[in-house]
Formats: sequence, C-alpha cells, structure tokens
Amino acid sequence: MSDCAQCVVRNRAICSGLSPDELLALGQKGRKQTVKRGQTLVWEGDDSLVVANVISGVLKLSVSTADGREQIVGIVFPSDFIGRPFGKESPYSVTALSDAEVCVFHRSTFDQFAREHPELQHKLLQRTLIELDDARQWMMLLGKKTAEERIATLLLRISERLSADGCTGPLLNLDEFELPMDRQQMADILGLTIETVSRQLTRIKSSGVIALPDRRRVVIHDRQALLDLAEAA
Repeated sequence: MSDCAQCVVRNRAICSGLSPDELLALGQKGRKQTVKRGQTLVWEGDDSLVVANVISGVLKLSVSTADGREQIVGIVFPSDFIGRPFGKESPYSVTALSDAEVCVFHRSTFDQFAREHPELQHKLLQRTLIELDDARQWMMLLGKKTAEERIATLLLRISERLSADGCTGPLLNLDEFELPMDRQQMADILGLTIETVSRQLTRIKSSGVIALPDRRRVVIHDRQALLDLAEAA
C-alpha cells in the first residue's frame, strides 16, 4: 500500500506525525484489508501477528467469560489503532460490527519501524494513555450512572466518533447516525439487560430528545437535553 498520503484518517491516526517520506516507507509495509460485518480479524488468545489502523467502519473488542459468554470490552472507530506491537498474544477478539476497512501491518514489521521512528512510538504512548483515560471513565459510567445516563452517554459517544469519520471530506451529520451495534450488544457494553436498553431508548424517544426511525437509525433532536441526561448524576 503506497497511498498513505491520501488516507482519509491520516491526520488523526497514529501515523499522523510522520513526514511524507516516512509515510511512504510505512505504507510500503502495510496493506488494506476489508473486514465484512461479523468477520473476526483477530481472535482472543491467538498469536498477535498483526496490528492495524481503522480506516472506516466500527469494530468490537470482546473476550469470552468463564461460562462461554461474550463480553464486549471496547469499540473502535475510524483512526483507532488495533493490536499490540510489543505483545505476542491478543487479549481480545476483534470483530467487525459493520463493514470495515483497515490498514494492516505485520506486528514485528511495525514494531521494528516504530523503534526506528520515535515520533510513531510517541503517538503509540499517547494513544495508550488516552485508552487508559477512557477505561477509567467507563468504569465510572458502569459504577455510578443510571441506565438512562449510560444510554445517553453511549449515544453521544457514538455520534461524536462517527462525525469524525475521515479528515479530508465533509463531517457527517452529528445528529443523525446509524448504530453500529444491536440492542443486545448495547446491553453487553453498558452492563444492562436488553429489556432495560429497549425501555430506556423508548423513554428517551418519548421525551422528544431523540427519534428512532428504525432499529439502527438515531436522530438527535435536542443535543443539550441528551447531554443533560448523560450528566444527570
């Protein structure tokens, strides 16, 4: 792959700090890969052979519980980085929630390139710290917020992340988007039951804050009211 300079997430991905020549060199080591909805890119516990930048689409990070159930532990959006350049085993599975395109690198090749380019290592460290902050915020959400507050927070987060899908084209409409996950997956992410998720979505819809034209489409009519719901605690 040699078109890194034209990549739609170039300005926000971890490779954003590289020079044009460095981008060209990195691009020659990677390849684009399409991941269809439901397809798994990386399996939990397998050797971590690849790392990747998300170009488009949404993917989930999940682990298996002791009784065989799936627990979603993260959602990745365009410009996010998948994998551990310095690890040998994947701690989670990576599966597409929607059709996605990723820029894939062999782990050891990317690791060597990062060691030779301190700016890339710095971006990796920054991204790791951001993910740590996100994890702490999510712990607070699961531990302190009500079901309604959790739903509102998730809707806002998805809206904000999807609005930045690409850095060279126009922004998407922040107030209208398609949910990348179904009700059960929302419940898994938020630590709720599917019945509670459906009930709270209906309640927020009935208040006029959002509309739900179909099972996946969300229209935010009153963003401030949704923000107030998310921060009610």
